Amino acid sequence: MHPRADIFGNKVYTGKCILANRFRNDFRFFHTENFRNVEPLTLNPVHPHSDSGDNPVKKNLYVFAMITILAGTTLTMYGKDDQSMNDADLRTQAEQLAEELIILDSHIDAPYQLTKEYVDWTQPSDRHFDYPKAVKGGLDAPFMSIYISPKYQDGGAKMQADELIGMVQKQVNAHPDKFAIPLSPSDVRKHVTAGKMSVAMGMENGAPIEGDLANLQYFFDWGIRYITLTHAKDNHICDSSYDTTYTWDGLSPFGKKLIPAMNNIGMMIDISHVTDSTAFQVLELSKAPVVATHSGCRKFTPGFHRNMSDTLIKALAKRDGIVQINFGSYFVSDSYRQHRGDRSENIRAYLDEHGLERSDPEAKSYIEEYDQEHPLADADISDVVQHIDHVVQLVGIDHVGLGSDYDGVGSVPTGLEDVSKYPNLIYELLKEGYSESDIRKICSGNFLRVWEEVEHVANDPESG
Repeated sequence: MHPRADIFGNKVYTGKCILANRFRNDFRFFHTENFRNVEPLTLNPVHPHSDSGDNPVKKNLYVFAMITILAGTTLTMYGKDDQSMNDADLRTQAEQLAEELIILDSHIDAPYQLTKEYVDWTQPSDRHFDYPKAVKGGLDAPFMSIYISPKYQDGGAKMQADELIGMVQKQVNAHPDKFAIPLSPSDVRKHVTAGKMSVAMGMENGAPIEGDLANLQYFFDWGIRYITLTHAKDNHICDSSYDTTYTWDGLSPFGKKLIPAMNNIGMMIDISHVTDSTAFQVLELSKAPVVATHSGCRKFTPGFHRNMSDTLIKALAKRDGIVQINFGSYFVSDSYRQHRGDRSENIRAYLDEHGLERSDPEAKSYIEEYDQEHPLADADISDVVQHIDHVVQLVGIDHVGLGSDYDGVGSVPTGLEDVSKYPNLIYELLKEGYSESDIRKICSGNFLRVWEEVEHVANDPESG
């Protein structure tokens, strides 16, 4: 039972959220969305002075009056002096939800970190992801990124992908009591029910396909369930948002063949990293919903084309797709981006002026001194919430989720330092007035729905 569930002698809930807390926290509680499970006040044609005990006019007016009194009483009883207690209640609720709900993060770069130094995921580490942190944070289903650097696009991409997939399998095989690899949304649910972490895989950069559709099936058979079409450079599939070459002006001829092939086998299409023209062409060609597994909203980072424009988000949602919000400071905070840009320019100017390389002792000394005098503040967890809010306001609650990019970005927001911190995000969402149903969708429900629809299209192509 919630610590204050019996505050008035009765439990009053919307979902699992106490009505009293919701009145106090945010008047956005009164959104129609939060009353979707409450019967309307229907006034039937009965005389208002009827002696009937079931007089609907009296009954409904009584209910309305009681809600009004409850709201006023709550606001009086729980003013600013009790704010700390309220925060404690929300913290408790957030921790409970993190434990109860399935939390799916669609992009974690832990496999690539293994290429630098192989570590056992079950042991504590200084990385964003490890099993102890994940358990603490309630993470149930991380999509491990099989990241392929653009340097492999001219050769060795498939071999690199094989190596990374092998590393994930090694971790899972070494700890079958803790990990399992899901091949479907139903597998995710089964693994969670069995008390295991459902370690899915997505491939970041389609370079390992190497222009051969047979390789698409090959990677699907090895457990890959989404492919990010490209990364930081144009490849043989499409153009990258980080590149300025615009090799194909969207999808390549091979890319236009790849999209329906991915639909046919049930491989999710990830449009993170691609240009807008590529994304719109994908949406036009795909029969299945499309995902952006680790992106943000361009509204808050003007000129940063790696994030998604409002027009693109709307087009994605129209096809029942989803934006998984990236946690990286560079993705969620324009202030951070500008300050980091200033830092890079100042350091580059100094090194050029003195003819230094970054590896030179004098250069290292200057950079260290510069960072001490000009500390670069990380983004804040509120920045991530702002991006989630924007997607919800733009296209609704059904089209947003979590794609942190942990272990793939250098700076993450205060409050979201690693995979143990998902309860902090749930707490912030509760403060903003999100219901349990909303949070369930954000944490995994939306992504699992899209994944199921992708499977459905593969099994029934005419349904797309």
